[in-house]
Amino acid sequence: MRAASEYPSAYARTKRFTLGAPRTFTVSPDGRRVLFLRSRAGDDPVNALWSFEVDAAEEHLLFDPLAEGAADAEVSQAELDRRERMGERAAGITAYTTDAEVTKAVFALGARLVLVDVETGETFDLVSDNAVDDPRLDPTGRRVAYVLDGALHVLDLERADRVLADEDDPDVSWGLPEFVAAEEMDRYRGMWWSPDGEWLAAERSDVGPVLTWWIADLAEPGKPPRPIRYPQAGTDDAIVTLHVFDVRNGERVEVRWDRDAFPYLGRVDWTEGAPLTVLVVSRDQRRTRLLEVAPSGSTTVVREESDPEWIDLPFGAPTRMSDGSLVTISADREIDAHRLVVDGEAVTDPGWEVTGIVHAGDDVVFNAVDRHDYVNDEPDVWRWRRDGTILPAGGREPGAHSAVVEGGVTVLTSATLDRALPETNVYRDETHIGTIRSNADEPPIGASPRFMVLGGRRLRVALLLPDGREPASPVPVLLDPYGGPHFSRVVHAQMNHLTSQWFADELGVAVLVVDGRGTPWRSPSWERSVLHDFTVTLEDQVDALEAAASELGFLDRSRVAIRGWSFGGYLSAMAVLRRPDVFHAAVAGAAVTDPSLYDTYYMERYLGTPQDEPEVYARNSIVDDAPKLERPLLLIHGMADDNVVVANTLQLSAALFAAGRHHELVLLPTGTHRHSNEEAVLRLEADFLRRALRLGG
Repeated sequence: MRAASEYPSAYARTKRFTLGAPRTFTVSPDGRRVLFLRSRAGDDPVNALWSFEVDAAEEHLLFDPLAEGAADAEVSQAELDRRERMGERAAGITAYTTDAEVTKAVFALGARLVLVDVETGETFDLVSDNAVDDPRLDPTGRRVAYVLDGALHVLDLERADRVLADEDDPDVSWGLPEFVAAEEMDRYRGMWWSPDGEWLAAERSDVGPVLTWWIADLAEPGKPPRPIRYPQAGTDDAIVTLHVFDVRNGERVEVRWDRDAFPYLGRVDWTEGAPLTVLVVSRDQRRTRLLEVAPSGSTTVVREESDPEWIDLPFGAPTRMSDGSLVTISADREIDAHRLVVDGEAVTDPGWEVTGIVHAGDDVVFNAVDRHDYVNDEPDVWRWRRDGTILPAGGREPGAHSAVVEGGVTVLTSATLDRALPETNVYRDETHIGTIRSNADEPPIGASPRFMVLGGRRLRVALLLPDGREPASPVPVLLDPYGGPHFSRVVHAQMNHLTSQWFADELGVAVLVVDGRGTPWRSPSWERSVLHDFTVTLEDQVDALEAAASELGFLDRSRVAIRGWSFGGYLSAMAVLRRPDVFHAAVAGAAVTDPSLYDTYYMERYLGTPQDEPEVYARNSIVDDAPKLERPLLLIHGMADDNVVVANTLQLSAALFAAGRHHELVLLPTGTHRHSNEEAVLRLEADFLRRALRLGG
């Protein structure tokens, strides 16, 4: 059991075994090189910039912040916010951009804006006295756009720095995504270069109408609280507009569309040989318009979609093929599948569930679940050709696969069951060139999940047993779900199950991980099952438990607990409040206890607005269930959480206290939604569950 006892500290020290792993790949269009980030070791958070030369299959270090003495560089609040939105756990170089040919790269490092000549290895400080945000090199490598204190700058390599847009109003910023874009739309950028580097499209965001909330550090009473602009469900969003600048003279035009009907800027694409293309979204997310932008700023509708429930914004779409063909992903409600669409024509049949676009050139490389003759519950990487054929473009073994493709080269990262950590391989066409080394620490334990499909709804389940062996006598059960939209946990990859395996080993329990209705990768109707009713996710956890207990003779139904974070935390708290006949203890971390306290784009998609659907919000809130509590409940929340604010847990705790219901409450003074207290929290949860389920040890 020594390995199991070491797991929480290793998990925390390595930032969930992600430090030291290669990441953030860029492939040059000639296929000669791959740029990437990687730190020196599995406990080193400081990323350096590297190049993998494909022909020689050799790595070269381009820039190391540790060697430059910049490992502890200060960053701006905007950069801290970006890292929080993206779940960034590393330091040093956390993002970079390149020119089109990948001969130059730029990145921000504290108060420095650094340019690296990839060909020679020379480095240049373009700015050395200000912490700039999101620097973006233009495709020709002549200019860098960046944001400083909300102002949009363009710096050419002759050192001429010009302000393209700035306003005295502190509520207005340029060139950065607003909160809901980064948190909910997976749009992490707010500016886009034209292919010739002469024009720059930039977002203008005015948060004046958005509510001001406050994040306080109560452990430091002399420190003033930090204001945040939080678009609470049913209230005003930021006012977002898009402008196109002629960087030669600074002139600009505003992109014009019906912002009253389509206030959200969902996607922007500016591909060689095609006009600036934007996807705008209605407030209720039931309509989108794909627009082409003329030089005057006027727009033409290319494609319009509507859905009675909502429209997804898949990864990588829309984009263009090399001949200008428009590539999108659409939810076909008649055949109940997300389909790859090229120039308005669906090119995949019902057997494909398409989840994202990796690359569009002469062919289209995309992520999809293939249910024809290759059974894998997770999206793999595929290539669609003009003749209609679809071929593998990645791994052919079950697992989590991601790819970056360019110039005939594929960088494929695969997490599978036969190894604890992902592996990244480089291919030219179908020939294996080499493996990009990982410096990540090997976990002290492995995971041995057993996969099942249970119940009438064919719920996907992973089972983790103590030491990976079927017990001789009944053991308690721990459900360990996320269980909600956007995220699946039942994946054929060891890394995804290490923490569940640790709980199984540490506590001597059977752990069930269940992906129920609302989770991705199955079908549009499956995802839309949660419309107006998140409580169906609890039904699926119960149904999976009952089906597993019927099939397996060693699950002790008299001792069942559940744990989770974020949506999983909400699900866990709801479980003990509404189904104490099934669940005997729960750990609820960073839970949205009252949906009206969450943001517009997420919550209004599923529940509508509190004004129009008050009964829906009341039904999905668990605060009023507080008097029902009769089981042990541990609530955990980070007090610096600006995504699910701590008011959610505090309001539930106050209601429990008022009802005289005993519960345990742990507040992490500086913890955000992606808290950094992993070891302490894991051990705290294990201790609580040991007591609540009356476990030995």
